[in-house]
This record gives sequence, structure tokens and C-alpha cells, in this order.
Amino acid sequence: MERNVENFIGCDSDYESADIVLYGAPFDSTTSFRPGARFGPSAMRHESFGLETYSPYQDADLTDCAVFDSGDLELCFGDPQKALSAIRDRAARILKDGRFPLLLGGEHLVTLGAVQAVCGKYPDLHIIHFDAHADLRDDYLDVRLSHACVMRRCHDLLGDGRIHQFCIRSGDRSEFRFAQSGHTDMHPFDFDGLEKTVERLRRDNAPVYLTIDLDCLDPSVFPGTGTPEAGGVTFLQLLASVRLACTLNIVGADVNELAPMLDNSGMSTAVACKVLRELILSLNERRKS
Repeated sequence: MERNVENFIGCDSDYESADIVLYGAPFDSTTSFRPGARFGPSAMRHESFGLETYSPYQDADLTDCAVFDSGDLELCFGDPQKALSAIRDRAARILKDGRFPLLLGGEHLVTLGAVQAVCGKYPDLHIIHFDAHADLRDDYLDVRLSHACVMRRCHDLLGDGRIHQFCIRSGDRSEFRFAQSGHTDMHPFDFDGLEKTVERLRRDNAPVYLTIDLDCLDPSVFPGTGTPEAGGVTFLQLLASVRLACTLNIVGADVNELAPMLDNSGMSTAVACKVLRELILSLNERRKS
């Protein structure tokens, strides 16, 4: 696997010595409102050089981590199934080689390919899902492979009670009814309930996939996304929750839904870069312990 020409800042290990492998999925073909998330992974790499590798939040540095950036997959934009297969195959290879797969989206549908691979290795997998949207529609405009359906497709794989959703503040009535019926563990609006969820999953040492849709953040913090929703959380709230979630047995993760061209100020890309930095450092701390 070849290193990307431009890597995320501090993520310049070779594949053989890496613990964590970044891979991008520049896909947004099922976006239902404002497209542009396909440009998120490359924007995060390019703009990451506006960051320091050192985090004063965690007193940790990316240069102390072994992270390999494999660049973006070449995906078929007109066929979601083929795109998901490519994502699944890359994640499966990373897992087979004993490394941690960290996916950069792209729209949120890309998570499904990664979860398919991780679930193949960890059949008792749980998902922690940070998002403004429930993503629990069975179909959207008669299409079942859509960013609006990604958690429903994950539920098809995992079954009831193994998807834990936070910050949800938007969705069709049927999606909320689906969650309230016990199919998922939904915590609307914020991170209330995350500590208890983490305690339970830590006690069971359950394998966990962490998916972060950046539109969980309030649009005042993060306007550069395809479907912004008022009433979101702050950066510091997200940071604290990422660090808490990463005390679990995290076996795969992703950050998605940055659409950089929808925020000409560049603020959203800067926020996404900082979230990714803090996520990598949190994952590295857990893997060392």
C-alpha cells in the first residue's frame, strides 16, 4: 500500500510500522440536499497543515503516533454498491494486517462499507453514532443505499440494541418510532446518556465502531456540511465525548460529511481537521494502554 502524496499532518509513518491507517472515501452520490462531501478528505489533508501536531487538550502529539495515510480510494460515483465494496475491501485488508481502519468521508453512506468489514471480524460489534440525523429510513425516494438510510442498513447487520445514537435532532417520524421501539438506543439532542453507555460497553469489553457525522456540531461551529441542522453541540462537547468514547474497545472509526466548498471561510475544514487530530490522539492513547 503506497503512501499518499499529501498526508494529514503528522501522519507520515510507513504502512509496515503503522498502528492506524487513514483511508479516504470521496463519495457523495446519494446526498439529498447540498453535495460536496466528496471533497472532504482531500481538503482535510491539505488544510491540516494549518494545525499544530501537538494537542494542548490531551498533552499529546501526532508525531508520537504511528499513522499511515493511504490517500483516497478511487470510487465509482454512479454505483453506491460498487463504492461500498471498495471501501469494505480496503477496511478488510487493513484489519487483516492487524491495523486500525480510520475512514474519512465523504457522505455518511460510506460508513456502511467499513462496518461491513469490521462486523466480519467482530460479529458482536456495537456502533456509537454521533449525528444530527437518525439515518434510519428504510429507503429514501425508493433507494435503500442512501446516506439517509445508513444506520438502518447497519441495523440490518447488527440487530437490535447495538447502535447507540447521540445528538440526533432530525428525522422522519417513522425513524424516531423505529428507535423508540428498541431497535436502536437513541439519545436525542446531545450527549446525555453517553457515560452510562460507555460504562456498560466497557464492562462487557464490547468491540465498538465509532462514526462521527460532523453535522452533530451546531452550524454556527460547522456550517460546511450538506444538511446543517440548528441546535447542535459545541466543539468542546464533541471533543469530550470523543475522548470518552475512545476509552472503549474501538475497533474502527470514521469522520464524515465535511463539504468544504459550502463554507468559504474555511472554518468548517479547520474544525474537521481538529476533530480528526483529537480522534487520532485519543485512539492512540487507548491502543497504548
